[in-house]
Amino acid sequence: MKLNLKIWRQKDAKSKGEMKDYPIKGIEGDMSFLEMLDVLNEELINKGEEPVQFDHDCREGICGSCSLQINGEPHGPDRLVTTCQLHMRKFNDGDTIVIEPFRATAFPVIKDLVIDRSAFDRIQQVGGYISVNTSGNTVDANATPIEKENADDSFYAATCIGCGACVAACKNASAMLFTAAKVSQFALLPQGRVEATERVQSMVRQMDLEGFGNCSNTGACEVECPKGISLENIARMNREYLSAKLKG
Repeated sequence: MKLNLKIWRQKDAKSKGEMKDYPIKGIEGDMSFLEMLDVLNEELINKGEEPVQFDHDCREGICGSCSLQINGEPHGPDRLVTTCQLHMRKFNDGDTIVIEPFRATAFPVIKDLVIDRSAFDRIQQVGGYISVNTSGNTVDANATPIEKENADDSFYAATCIGCGACVAACKNASAMLFTAAKVSQFALLPQGRVEATERVQSMVRQMDLEGFGNCSNTGACEVECPKGISLENIARMNREYLSAKLKG
């Protein structure tokens, strides 16, 4: 398979970036998208050129660090997969593939296709946790009855890997789906209710401080989410936030 890659190249965070063309051949359909980039980088290194920098870690769809904008879609044309799980059989011989980093003010480009998503970490740090009682009088969590529906919904919310596809898909670069998933996974459990009021207010406040936009209500975030996180979580977070504000 022969392809023409149009890739965003940017030396560092302060430099002006540009799209560059890279023709490539010998790509097999069973290759993952990242394996294809590995082939390109090997060619560039052999030519004495700077390889394309991109983020990755697990290559199993768990960590979300491989996030790329491919032909205008976060993680590419497939659904419910991360970039590392996208296979080249989704493309045709002779295709032009445009590869960019996720675009958002809160996700500044570090180099080439690598972005800084530490804004997500800071949202987590202000409330995305449950304080633990270490006094010695702890209660086994398994001893606390939880309705199956709530347990299931909490589990599904917790599958969010923080890749940022929701932000990249939103025309306002909103982080509502990410933040809502993190709020929901605790709000649905009795252990998370103790700090629920403070948690939702703190996380929403930090989300706004990071420069993310407001929810556009188009649903693009759910469509592009590799884990299929539901918009219901945003509705739940809005209810939690309103309730918290009314409580003062």
